[in-house]
Amino acid sequence: MTTSTFWLAIGLLGQALFSARFLVQWIVSERQGRSVIPLAFWWLSLAGGCVLLAYAVARRDPVFIIGQAAGLVVYLRNLRMIRAEAAAKVAA
Repeated sequence: MTTSTFWLAIGLLGQALFSARFLVQWIVSERQGRSVIPLAFWWLSLAGGCVLLAYAVARRDPVFIIGQAAGLVVYLRNLRMIRAEAAAKVAA
């Protein structure tokens, strides 16, 4: 496998993870009969974002790097907020 092929596979993996979050969100929302953003959505966002950031860095694409890095901040913030809310419920 060439380096180019390797990074193409990494990029496709990242995009697959990132896209899977919408499928998960759709399935959960259909099951609950309302729009829901499940925890798995944020974990898939984070995983896909990390892999796509690695791909962007390897490609040396500053626009792609900035976009993915900014998204990671949001995904991590949301996961932190969800964790804090769950901890508060346990403490109550």
